[in-house]
Amino acid sequence: MTPPSGPVGSAAVKRVLVTGRLPAGGLNPLEGAPDIEVVQSPIDEPLTHAQLVAAVAEGIGGIVCLITDRIDAEVLAAGAGRLRVVANVAVGYDNIDVAAATKAGVVVCNTPGILDETTADLAFALALAAARRGSEAEADLRAGRWAGWGINQYLGQDIHGATLGLVGFGGIGQAVGRRGAGFGMEVLHHTRHPTGKPGWVGDLHELLRRADVVSLHVPLGEATRHLIGPEELAVMKPTAVLVNTSRGPVVDEAALAEALHGGQIFAAGLDVYEAEPAVHPRLLTAPNTVLLPHIGTATVATRTAMAQLAATAVRRVLAGELPENTVNPEAF
Repeated sequence: MTPPSGPVGSAAVKRVLVTGRLPAGGLNPLEGAPDIEVVQSPIDEPLTHAQLVAAVAEGIGGIVCLITDRIDAEVLAAGAGRLRVVANVAVGYDNIDVAAATKAGVVVCNTPGILDETTADLAFALALAAARRGSEAEADLRAGRWAGWGINQYLGQDIHGATLGLVGFGGIGQAVGRRGAGFGMEVLHHTRHPTGKPGWVGDLHELLRRADVVSLHVPLGEATRHLIGPEELAVMKPTAVLVNTSRGPVVDEAALAEALHGGQIFAAGLDVYEAEPAVHPRLLTAPNTVLLPHIGTATVATRTAMAQLAATAVRRVLAGELPENTVNPEAF
């Protein structure tokens, strides 16, 4: 990689590092631009931290990155003088040191909104599958353990008419709430501050006590790390279902595994984990548990749109514009 001849923001070519292979069409906003050179990672797997630092040091003005990339102060320092923007192909950005980026004058962008409905589809699918013991029943059928219909087999919990408790009420949480309303569910939600909307519950434990299905939709931060731990699981109904499509560390996996094995709650549907791709071994053997490999946004249309939104943000910042999907506008 040879650095461009002029500074970012001049007429010189601006180099944009893309850290992983994106869906076809995802880089369309950057391709064909006369002042942009796309530097594509040569491997279809996450760059090591050292590789990322080295790549950014070679005259990079913008980065299109994935949640598997740790964009910390060292990476940002490697781009000092040229790096202007980091766009994460995700709505969450806990993999980016936003404070360090702001201090360095690097704009951070994410991809909100366009993934809400797709992620909500999966969250509701997890609720249904976990409540109705879908994974266990399918596993028995595939393994030849099913001997025929029986009236007491695979008895689960009803979703229709139940109470849905949403922890977090952003775009995804609201989309899940709409699905719940369509199933005749009472929809409650908890946020740190009043929303002014029907169903708001100010106390998290009260919501957990009342809900038949609890679905998590909060960003990961110090205030939400292990938001659901032993105390929270203890107040949930023994018939309750916990769903997590937000970030793995929001849930204390060890505590959840114990709650499932001990019958403290009925079921869980998870798409995210504390130490991905590792999964707590007790969760792998827990009853009534549906486990998916972080596929919340995994449709062709949504992943392509996410990539295009991130690429567009990079192009706009390098052109001297501030995108609406900027996390830290003060860095602009």
